[in-house]
Amino acid sequence: MANTLTFKPKQVTKRILSNLPERAHEVITNRFGLTDDAEMKTLEAIGKKYGITRERVRQIENSAIALIRKSQAFKEEKVIFEELKKLMHTLGAIVSEQELLNHVSKDKLTQNHIHLYLTLGEDFKKYKEDNDFKTRWSVDEEVGEEVHKSLKNLYANLSDDELITEHEIITKFLEEVKDLAEQYRNEEIVKRWLAISKNISKNPLGEWGKSTSPSIKTRGVKDYAFLMMRKHGSPMHFREVAKAVANTFDKKCHTATCHNELIKDSRFVLVGRGIYALSEWGYKSGVVRDVIKELLKKNGPMSKEDIVDQVMKERYLKKNTILVNLQNSKYFKKNKSGLYSAV
Repeated sequence: MANTLTFKPKQVTKRILSNLPERAHEVITNRFGLTDDAEMKTLEAIGKKYGITRERVRQIENSAIALIRKSQAFKEEKVIFEELKKLMHTLGAIVSEQELLNHVSKDKLTQNHIHLYLTLGEDFKKYKEDNDFKTRWSVDEEVGEEVHKSLKNLYANLSDDELITEHEIITKFLEEVKDLAEQYRNEEIVKRWLAISKNISKNPLGEWGKSTSPSIKTRGVKDYAFLMMRKHGSPMHFREVAKAVANTFDKKCHTATCHNELIKDSRFVLVGRGIYALSEWGYKSGVVRDVIKELLKKNGPMSKEDIVDQVMKERYLKKNTILVNLQNSKYFKKNKSGLYSAV
């Protein structure tokens, strides 16, 4: 039963459907899932039951809705529609259908009754799901259009793999909707508005970005590993990564699988024995001599000490490993000043 409403939906529905002809009553009941199983029947299923076309079922449904709206019983329930309208204003004037129904009640049957009232009420405008947004309802078209526009702007200003905190995205969104009435400018309402978008969402760590980003739409071990390493902020051994993924996301993560995934993904760089860093941190791929050659190419001849110091910033290695590589005359030479350059 609804826990935020002052009326009993089943009783209201019984009253407003009372004057419908039997078949119209059954069509509405089945279409909106007002039976005990709370299953919304398709036009095809209802048509099959009565031996009529789906188009004929649609006509009966539309005719029944028109009859209800004209009935005295419907007019006498005006107060419940006002209550729903007021509730929607408190939720932000435009809200996704599922979020609205979940807010009213967790009970599927009760949600179906509320869905019927939204369809019947003249103050409620339904926006069908499209490429950018989920199905949503509005009680203020101006607010609705402003929210749609602002969500599109917010998406356009995010780079493909950008991740921002919830606080940041709320701040950005409030800036977008600064002209809306003060009653709508609060964090809870903004979070509901963000939930309308199909293009912006958050990952399991609560960071926001484009829905298509692998850092948002996590699909496997490598994506969870990426999130964990970003959160950790410094290189990690693959065993550490596997353990962190298992503990944080409650996902089975075998160490061997984790290692294999990290090796294959360009977002990760092997910087030591079993130790990985993120490419975005500036670490370079390749064997030790490749890292040394890249440094010399960038900086020109360098002293042994400077080379060791720079390589150690990019790789988790023993100092001796770097020195052994420098002694390889096939790749490096030392001038009279003791500075090394690539051959």
